[in-house]
Amino acid sequence: MAKLPESADVVIIGQGGIVGASVAHHLIERGWSNIVGLEKSAIPTDIGSTSHASDFCFTTSHDKLNIHTTRYSQAFYARRGNYIQVGGMEVARVGDDERMDELRRKVGSGKAFGTNVSLITPSQAKELFPLLDESQIQGAMWDPDAGLVVPRSQTVAGDLVDEAVASGHLQAFPYTPARRIDVQDGRVCGVETDKGYIKTQYVVLTIGIWGPIMADTAGAALPLMPVEHPLLFFGPYDALKGTGKEIVYPLFRDQGNSAYVRDTGDPTTSEGGLIEWGYYEPDEPRLVSPWAIAEPETARMSPSMRDLNLEQVMAAYEKAIDMTPILGELGWEEKRSFNGLLSVTPDGGSMIGETPEVRNLWFCEAIWVKDGPGAGKLLADWLTDGQPELDPHSVDIARFYPPQKARGYVYDRCYETAKKIYTPAVHPREPYLSGRRLRTSPFYPREVELGAYFMEAAGWERAHGYRSNEATLLERYRDRVPERAHEWDSRHFWEVSDAEGLAMSEGVGMINLSHFCILDVSGADAEALMEYLSVARVGGSTPVGKGVYTHFLDDRGGIRADLTIVRLGQQQYRVICGGDTGHRDLVWIRRMSERQGLTDVHIEDRTEALATLGLWGPKARETLEQFLDDPDEIANDNFPFATARELRVAGIPVWAFRISYVGEQGWELYIAPCYGLRLWDLLFDAGVVPVGIETYANTRRLENSLRLQNVDLETDYNLYEADLARKKVKDADFHGKAGYLAQRQRPRQAAYLCTLSMVDNRDADGVARYPVGQWPILDPATNDVLVDSEGRRSYNTSAAFGPSVGKMLLLGYIPAEYAEEGRELVLEYFSEHYPIRIEAVGYRSLYDPGAARMRS
Repeated sequence: MAKLPESADVVIIGQGGIVGASVAHHLIERGWSNIVGLEKSAIPTDIGSTSHASDFCFTTSHDKLNIHTTRYSQAFYARRGNYIQVGGMEVARVGDDERMDELRRKVGSGKAFGTNVSLITPSQAKELFPLLDESQIQGAMWDPDAGLVVPRSQTVAGDLVDEAVASGHLQAFPYTPARRIDVQDGRVCGVETDKGYIKTQYVVLTIGIWGPIMADTAGAALPLMPVEHPLLFFGPYDALKGTGKEIVYPLFRDQGNSAYVRDTGDPTTSEGGLIEWGYYEPDEPRLVSPWAIAEPETARMSPSMRDLNLEQVMAAYEKAIDMTPILGELGWEEKRSFNGLLSVTPDGGSMIGETPEVRNLWFCEAIWVKDGPGAGKLLADWLTDGQPELDPHSVDIARFYPPQKARGYVYDRCYETAKKIYTPAVHPREPYLSGRRLRTSPFYPREVELGAYFMEAAGWERAHGYRSNEATLLERYRDRVPERAHEWDSRHFWEVSDAEGLAMSEGVGMINLSHFCILDVSGADAEALMEYLSVARVGGSTPVGKGVYTHFLDDRGGIRADLTIVRLGQQQYRVICGGDTGHRDLVWIRRMSERQGLTDVHIEDRTEALATLGLWGPKARETLEQFLDDPDEIANDNFPFATARELRVAGIPVWAFRISYVGEQGWELYIAPCYGLRLWDLLFDAGVVPVGIETYANTRRLENSLRLQNVDLETDYNLYEADLARKKVKDADFHGKAGYLAQRQRPRQAAYLCTLSMVDNRDADGVARYPVGQWPILDPATNDVLVDSEGRRSYNTSAAFGPSVGKMLLLGYIPAEYAEEGRELVLEYFSEHYPIRIEAVGYRSLYDPGAARMRS
């Protein structure tokens, strides 16, 4: 065996699985060399999840990036001759109307994000999959691109490693487990193994279910948990004999029963002659601590293959026999059946990217076989170019705040995620029930007393509306607040929130905004850092107390962050970010400071040191005046829009920022948490209406055509397309400026973010619908999805009913040739078509077009 080298440019830990092999392949493709791959067992792995994976690839997902990585992976496998495009279906049982709607939703997501799925009848399903009892189903979805990796993803992994070694760019070391990642001064320096120490600048973890153990040696947290996945085999099935195929029938998923079926092909193939039935336990999933996984020498089968008890699957198995009777006719191959371990995460997403805790330590974890090559390419592009092809926010490890990576929280959230791998269908607004009350504001006790309807974001409990307002406000505004008759449209939505927004517009309301991520940046290099990060000018002649709405860009000029920066002093700034995006923004600021050599910078996270209450409405000023010694302090001329200053509100020290995300006069009031209840009580007793975050984050946002990062704004699009570009380009350099200038020179953009309304929202049964989630936008002449000149498909990025304007509103990027006000298009929603109209191309508020209300 070759001697372990003293150094490497990058070390991959977990080289034997499909993810590690894909990372090595794509790094070499991007020009990397001197790569060392370490594997605890054989290469390809005989102990990891890849060694027992079922190896099928469906393109059904509601996530744009996930569909992208799956389709890339399918094409990658196919180019190598390692993919059989046999097709696959998902079915809805008779009586399971919710699953049938989920199939319609998957077809909609497929159109929005670029798959070829479609609905088929029970008889068509039977023709495609003869093992089905068609009387059991009411409908099915067909994915013609679904297929199987052959002969095994394990084999593909081995081939990729062999090719990488043969290229001279990879040295692979089986049976060489990494013991510790050496970190000095917050950066990767090397890797310790039983065979020696390797000096390296970069480490990539692709170690799967063991990932948290190795990450822990570096002082980094990898929030995932292994879960048992029952796999049962039945046979022999004589009908597979003589076919000569690796797989004979299409893939079959009965997700309402949390199960799937596939055959293993002709008995002469690698594992042929059987029917495989896989199951995900939706009631009591069995999580396993990474530290409790057996060692290879003590495991009965393999560390990632654990003993299966038939009782744990019996109820679902009996239902499966009704659907696919062959399972009851064949004998159970007990010796071949097992519980396979795979990774689940607190939010169900993969873990990719550089760790926030350690520079140059990268994760590529919690990846399905269907996404292995796509994830490998994403990481290689990200590591090489500074960003991948598509916005990675949904998989970026930096999306988690530190409290969300605590072991107890991770266990609880992973347990809940594991219960929903296949069933039930997850609603776009569905909140997690576990890990709640992780972060609460000082206003929380009062919100509980008022019967708040809480949802959660970034660990924060957020009131979306208040039961206490229902008897008064809903009765007052009943004619302007429509009842949502369809359960799906009303699920996790409280109509009182619409009434609260209307009440705020007639008087004054307060909204708890304590989930804001607040970062104070100071030091001799603070101005230089903020100027370099921001598209807008925040330094130079920008006066102290001035707030500037601005953006951070990636290297290509894509929209990386959407935030507000307030100048607190000549070398002091306050950066105010959304709760969901804040930790990624914090990590980005730190990394860019280091990258630019701006070392005299102090970044203080003030999120939990400041509570925030938004006070808005036409009576906001007169309400606040009564608590000030000098009411003229907040007169319009003395306290202009987009400025901030210190106030004393009934003696409470308040940092007040005059800004509005709801299109009304008012302020964001920042206070130390110890004053929270006092401030709330003062305002409440003065008649201020508590208003839920629904008004702020959704309804009033769309009424004002405001954009949300990671939803309407992504690195896939630019500021000109979003109509957020500055009128002038500042002289100072800023990150992404070259791309920004190139975009500015285009005669027109490929697409424009538009505000649209539903012309008619009644379905075929006459029920008014209020779309939830993201759905495709079609050309009414052809019913084809709109696609811009860069190949990006049109779908609604946001959706909300606007009670102030009386319309169901949408945001979406529309190709330039279609983007004209008044033009009618079509929104597909659960397989029905609804006429929609472009109300505004680019940014234009429908509620207050001249911004007179918030500047009053």
